[in-house]
Amino acid sequence: MLKGVIFDMDGLMLDTEKLLVRFWRQAAAEFGYSMSFENVLSIRSLSRKYSVPFLKGLFGEQFEFEQIRSRRIALMNDYIDKNGFDIKKGLFRLLDYLRDNSYRIAVATATDRERTLMYLGKINAAHYFDKIICGDMVKNGKPEPDIYITAASELGLAPCECAALEDSPNGIKSAYSAGCKAVMIPDLSAPDEKIRPMLSAVYDNLEQAIDFFKGGD
Repeated sequence: MLKGVIFDMDGLMLDTEKLLVRFWRQAAAEFGYSMSFENVLSIRSLSRKYSVPFLKGLFGEQFEFEQIRSRRIALMNDYIDKNGFDIKKGLFRLLDYLRDNSYRIAVATATDRERTLMYLGKINAAHYFDKIICGDMVKNGKPEPDIYITAASELGLAPCECAALEDSPNGIKSAYSAGCKAVMIPDLSAPDEKIRPMLSAVYDNLEQAIDFFKGGD
C-alpha cells in the first residue's frame, strides 16, 4: 500500500524546464558553443557526475562546464526575479488531496537546496512537504537511485511504499531503480520504449494523477 509520494520539482511542479533549455543554450552560445535543444534535454535531472563528461564528450575537453553553468544560473535567476515562473496544472489540487488523505510527502530534486527552497517559497508550497531532499545532499544524483532511497528513508518508509512523480527520463530511471512506483507527467519529452516498462502510470498533468492515488496502489 502506498504511504508516501515523492515529487521532482523542475518540469513537474514548476514550468522551469523550458527556461533551463533556453538559458543553457544562451550561456553556451556566449562561450562559443552551439548547444541544441536535444543536448539540454539529455542532461535534465542529470547529476554533475554524468552531465560534465556528457557535455565534454559532445563539445570537447575544453568545454568550460562550471563557467557556463554559472552563467546559465545567473541568466535564469535574473529572468525568474523579473518574470517569475508558471506552476504546473493541478499541483495544489494534488498536494491538497495527498495531505487530506494522510500521505507522507517529499521533494527529491537535482536542484541545490538554496534554489529549491527559494523556488518553493515563491509559490508558497514548502509547507506541504515533510522532507526536502536536494541534489547537493546525496553522493550520487539522478539517474542513480540515491535521492529516492534517501527521500523514502527520511519519510520513514520503504521505497516500495512510495510513488515517485517525475517528468524526465533520468528522473524515472532514478525512481524506478530505487524501487518506487514511477509515475510520469511528461513535460518536454514523452516516454520512449526504454522508459515505458519502468512506469506505473502516465498522466497529462498533476490533477489527473489524483486518479492514481484514488485507485489505491
